[in-house]
Amino acid sequence: MQATRLIDVGDIQTIEIDTPEPREGDIVIKVEAAGICGTDRHLFKGEFPSVPNTTLGHEFSGIVVESGDSEIKKGTRVTCDPNTWCGACNQCRRGKVNLCINNIATGIARDGGFAEYCAFPAHKAHVLPSDLNPLFGAFCEPLACTLHGMDIGNAQAGERVIVIGGGVIGLMAVQIARAAGAEVMLLTRNPSKQDLGRSLGATHTSSSPEQALEHWPQGADLVVECAGVKATVEMAPALTRTGGRIVVLGVLPQGTKVSIEPFDLLFREIQMHYSFLNPFTHERASQMIANGMIEVEPLISREISIADIAEVVSNDAPDGEVRAIAVT
Repeated sequence: MQATRLIDVGDIQTIEIDTPEPREGDIVIKVEAAGICGTDRHLFKGEFPSVPNTTLGHEFSGIVVESGDSEIKKGTRVTCDPNTWCGACNQCRRGKVNLCINNIATGIARDGGFAEYCAFPAHKAHVLPSDLNPLFGAFCEPLACTLHGMDIGNAQAGERVIVIGGGVIGLMAVQIARAAGAEVMLLTRNPSKQDLGRSLGATHTSSSPEQALEHWPQGADLVVECAGVKATVEMAPALTRTGGRIVVLGVLPQGTKVSIEPFDLLFREIQMHYSFLNPFTHERASQMIANGMIEVEPLISREISIADIAEVVSNDAPDGEVRAIAVT
């Protein structure tokens, strides 16, 4: 079968490999759709830790072709929660499974969904409706991560929320905050993403922090950083009202340093949080995708083939692109 593998940092190739044999407790799926995530580009550049010679792809869904001892029947459409916690380490015992020191991430530490077939633990599979658009399942993982961050931020009805970044995470965060009853502003420089943000529930858009503060001079109750850029993390406190809170969802390259003024955070009692992975949120995400609570079709910028993945991952996303989906 064809698979796109990260041979090593800076070396990604689409090659022929054997169809995976399931290990004990695994199922095998025929991959239908896999999303190209910014993290995949970080992996390619060596900015996020990974295991060499691994098939990438951690946002994917497909049809079960081998079910093993699982209760999931062949022919079932599923989405994969890529993170397999050990359940035994100190973090897992504290309920902080996303911080598991033994986590094995599908598409990063074991072969993932940038392939025709993928084997992964059956207990990490979540069933999707048979009549769901096959491309939609690839959005469950990024939605699960967004839900965790928005749970931390805890947007309330009547609050003001600024979402920084018009990518998949940012546009999902807009929808979640709006559903909570908040007034939402999307901050992105890209005009097409501003238009998309408004269509998905943003009540305001802005292209700069200065413009955002013209709308809301006192700042927002909650600022959600989804761009994963040094400058956007650094601007977040100035966009936050006194007594407000910040959640950083964007992934910055490993080793990046940002400049924050602790006195400002102290004197205005700004809470600054970080959100990592998707603890106990993947099932909720799959249900929200299945019942249409979160719109994902407008987030699909283009469909590509497995043969295109290596080139797409090794280059920056085109201006205005939200998500490229590999279709097998």
